Amino acid sequence: MHSKILILDFGSQYTQLIARRVREHNVYCELHPYDVSEQFIREFAPAGVILSGGPSSVTEDDTPRAPQVVFELGVPVLGICYGMQTMAAQLGGKVENASHHEYGYAELRARGHSRLLTDVQDRVDPDGKAWMDVWMSHGDRVVDLPPGFKVICDNASTPVAGMADDERRFYGVQFHPEVTHTLQGKAILGRFVHDLCGCGQDWNMPDYISEAVAKIQATVGTDEVILGLSGGVDSSVAAALIHKAIGDKLTCVFVDTGLLRLNEAEQVMETFANNLGVKVIHVDATEQFMGKLAGVADPERKRKIIGGEFVAVFQAESAKLENAKWLAQGTIYPDVIESAGAKTKKAHAIKSHHNVGGLPDDMHLKLLEPLRELFKDEVRE
Repeated sequence: MHSKILILDFGSQYTQLIARRVREHNVYCELHPYDVSEQFIREFAPAGVILSGGPSSVTEDDTPRAPQVVFELGVPVLGICYGMQTMAAQLGGKVENASHHEYGYAELRARGHSRLLTDVQDRVDPDGKAWMDVWMSHGDRVVDLPPGFKVICDNASTPVAGMADDERRFYGVQFHPEVTHTLQGKAILGRFVHDLCGCGQDWNMPDYISEAVAKIQATVGTDEVILGLSGGVDSSVAAALIHKAIGDKLTCVFVDTGLLRLNEAEQVMETFANNLGVKVIHVDATEQFMGKLAGVADPERKRKIIGGEFVAVFQAESAKLENAKWLAQGTIYPDVIESAGAKTKKAHAIKSHHNVGGLPDDMHLKLLEPLRELFKDEVRE
């Protein structure tokens, strides 16, 4: 069983990056809305919790707060930007609007007397003081620390740029360690998940493949599965993984949209049908797609048209495969996060994905998404 980090999302544009950086440390994490239930959090049993940034102001009424149970679990908690501010406010500190808003690069004095920032620095000045280069994006600031906390980094405009309660393992940083502009960000997140939360490095793709194959076999049983093969990375990896699990019980429908590169359709058929031995039905839908897309310039409308046509092709082909009980899709974690009504319900839809929420009820097929928890680079790996 993997140790798990729970990331609670307050709406920051950087929240996905937090999850990605944690996984780069070979630690499994999941991203969920800030207002998930106490029961969910307790059943998730995180080794640690990260509170993301967000666009709201803690100083205003009815803005998001972390579930109080987060501070009662006895596990380390890291608040980032808004996450630090709500931690401070909820634990007895004070937050107010800053007269000087900070956006962009900043230099912080790094005080090495906390478990989070010990020996974490970019340089030491002639006076022996350690400094870090970080990325800031905030309009509020903590002015009074909660009981038990101390300042762990600061500068002239942000006297509390980081705070720590080492005894309870509660930490907050006003900057964003998840972005590459914060040069020591990876080290800080690594310190949190490994040293403070005690997570091992047990999240990796070879182990995931073994676990996914076993899960697919247990889920599908003796049923047959149909999968739409687009020629892209996601559906291709999903097809290879499912075929590894259930062999000939998988039938792929390769939808040739006419949108692939020159000779790519032939390469897809060669790879899957000939080299991997996967059953593939080749549907040349070039005219169908091109006809629907003719004269359409808006990218979002194009995506919806493509998704709709994919579904139409599937409906036609699945009707011919009477024994198929499952529709497999190459849905990946960013698809889920970015689509409205998905795991992070509070985020605005950035773009639509034909893999998420596009399965008509009248298809009477169950959904199989073996890549649903993976980021794109994990899929490629």
